[in-house]
Amino acid sequence: MTFEWWFAYLLTSIILSLSPGSGAINTMTTSIGYGYRGAVASIAGLQTGLGIHIVLVGVGLGTLFSRSVLAFEVLKWAGAAYLIWLGIQQWRAAGAIDLNTLAKTQSRGRLFKRAVFVNLTNPKSIVFLAALFPQFIVPHQPQVMQYVVLGVTTIIVDIIVMIGYATLAQRIAGWIKGPHQMKALNKVFGSLFVLVGALLASARHA
Repeated sequence: MTFEWWFAYLLTSIILSLSPGSGAINTMTTSIGYGYRGAVASIAGLQTGLGIHIVLVGVGLGTLFSRSVLAFEVLKWAGAAYLIWLGIQQWRAAGAIDLNTLAKTQSRGRLFKRAVFVNLTNPKSIVFLAALFPQFIVPHQPQVMQYVVLGVTTIIVDIIVMIGYATLAQRIAGWIKGPHQMKALNKVFGSLFVLVGALLASARHA
């Protein structure tokens, strides 16, 4: 793999990571409610889920999800249901959120696991990686190392982008002066979770 080929993938990965999705929404809500420490746990969970997808693509299971309608549908509906559930939880808690006490309600371990599940139950992610990686793999060169390079690049880019989303969320949190603003903000994020879940449910197998 040449530097030019890798740089082309880097640009592609940056554009994709910047596209708002369930991971970005999860990072922002966690950053606002639990601070940077909670955001770090969430970002680590997202990367764990992404890493598992990359490994699955590397061993060929990504092709199964891209070709099997049943496997795609099962994972799609599980992911959609989970995101909608998160949205409902966010909406219902909107009137009782307090930034000074919220951080005590969930451990960083639970935030980590939630983020892992958010990424794992997104079938579009693994299908996309299965379709994208082969476009940047040079057939006559060792493929394992190329997959490692692409996978590490993907994760590092996503970490940087998620840190950006977490920082942006902290700036938003700085404008919140009372429960009414927090209530409105949680309704917005709750609605976004539900919207992303609905969009995921409407996705069709390629």
